[in-house]
Parts: sequence; structure tokens; C-alpha cells
Amino acid sequence: MSTLTPLRGPARVVVRQHRITLRVAGLLALAGAVALIGFALWASHVIDSFEAGSCEASGLSGPACDQRIVDFSGSMSFFQRGLTYAGLVLTVLPGIVSAFVAGPLIARELESGTYRVAWTQSVTPTRWLVAKLAVPTVFLVAGVTVLSAVLAWAQTRTATDYTVDWFDAPLFGATAPVVIGYTLLGVAVGALTGLLVRRIVAAMAVAVVVTGAVMVALATLRSSLWPLRTTIGTTEGRLDIPIESWVVDLGLVTTDGDRLPTDVCWRNASEAQTARCMAERDITGWFVDHHPPSHLWPLQFVETGIVLVLAALAVAGAFRVLRRRTA
Repeated sequence: MSTLTPLRGPARVVVRQHRITLRVAGLLALAGAVALIGFALWASHVIDSFEAGSCEASGLSGPACDQRIVDFSGSMSFFQRGLTYAGLVLTVLPGIVSAFVAGPLIARELESGTYRVAWTQSVTPTRWLVAKLAVPTVFLVAGVTVLSAVLAWAQTRTATDYTVDWFDAPLFGATAPVVIGYTLLGVAVGALTGLLVRRIVAAMAVAVVVTGAVMVALATLRSSLWPLRTTIGTTEGRLDIPIESWVVDLGLVTTDGDRLPTDVCWRNASEAQTARCMAERDITGWFVDHHPPSHLWPLQFVETGIVLVLAALAVAGAFRVLRRRTA
């Protein structure tokens, strides 16, 4: 009878190996959630106190309210920046995840050779990799889901004039489901990079660059992931678009439907020259290409779908590399 004891629960082994990292990450996530909740409750208290008074943020209440309005505006601007920074942290989290999976989780065992111990204890390479990926995936998905939900709730506590726009990159990237998709992409890219590079520092660097490149590329293409809505108005009238819309393009339109830059007739021109220019070019109004707030979820789901496809391809590539190395 063999004296080797089969390894019980490779996932449990992964947890024990990285228990300090998991504990620190969990405490940081908890601290972040508590801080966001406290921050939002403080902002709500500031808003309620201001609205309970006789001053108005519009500045029409008279000189006696000037300092109170300045203090209120400063507090709300501070809250807005806080939400933006919180969203930025969640947005860059997939890059950190990718580096951790590529380096300490995968490449370190390959570089040191400790993976052989697991493979000789009745654990197949495939099961070893599944355990390596399943543990961080479960913890990370749970963590980012909670933090994204807390951030979304905190945003609702902001005064109307000081909201963070839904299409701002930090907030959009921190909104579920896209933040979950990018987190899974970070895990997948980290696994593939770790197996290919097999050196801790190099694998971490490559994983961060690849994950970041995908995130930047999709953020650049984000406005084109769902059909834009176009609104056209006359030069004398106002453009009727929903409040909080994401304006992607704005310009002038002619009778034939040609589009021109907004300043084509306003470049160092007098009023008479401007009118003559508009008549000569047959300009009849303005156009606005925009995403209304209702496009938030279509954009989120389309981008998440793309990210999940890329993550699936990276995971498939990781298992293929593993099979080749163990053949």
C-alpha cells in the first residue's frame, strides 16, 4: 500500500496557501464598503440639512446664503470625487487580479516546481488548475458584486446637481455586470499568462499589460457598442434630449443632411458673417448623437458579453497550454 496520502480538497489547499492574501483582501473590501456607506450617509445628512434651510443652491437666496452655498457645493464636490475614486479603484481591480493570478498563484508554483507535489498526490493537472482558478473567482465575484452594489446605492444619495454621470469611465467600469466580466477576464488572462511565461515578475507585468489593453480598447469603442440615437433641431430651437444623456457627437446639419462641425461658421466671425455663412452652406439646424440613460444596460450587457467571450478564450487557452506541458 502506498504511503502517500491523497491530497484532500485542492481548493482547500489553495485557500490555505493564500489565506493571508484572502484575509487582507476581504478586510479591504469590507473597509471599502463600510467607508462608502458612511460617506453616503454623511452626504445625505449634508443634503437634508441644506434643504431644511432657506437657502437655495441656485444662489437666488441673497448674500446671506453665499457662504452656506459655498460650503454645500464644496461638500457635494468632495462627495462626487469620492465616488469617482471609488469607481476608479473597482475599474482597475481586474488588472490587479490578473497580476495576482499570473504571478503568486500560477507562475510561482511553476517557477519553483512545487506544482509537482500536487500532481503526484492523486491530483491531475486539470483539477489543480481548476482549483487554482475557482477559489479566487468565487471570492472576487462575491466581493466586486457587493462593492458595485454599495457604490450604486451611494450614488443615489447625491444631490441632483452633483451626480456622477453614468457614462463616466470610472463609474461605468465599476457597474455590474461589466465589472464582474472584467474581473473574470483578469483571472483568465492571469492564468494563461502564468502558464506561458512561468516567471513571477514577467508574468505579472504581461498580465497587467494585456488586461489593461483590453479594457482601454473596449472603453474607446464603448459608445459604438449600441446604436446611437440622433436628435435634430432647428438653429432657433432647443435640442430635446433626455437629461443625463451621453453626448457622443454634436454639430450642424444642412438641408441635404450633411453634417458640419459646430464652429464652421463661428470662427472669428461677426454676427453678419455668421448669418451669411449659414445661408451659403444651407445650414438648417443642429444634430446630436447620444446615448440616453436607458442605453446603460444594453451597453453594459454587450460589453460584458464581449469580455466574457475573451475570458472564455483565455481559459480555453490556459487548459490547452497545460495539456501540452503535461503531455
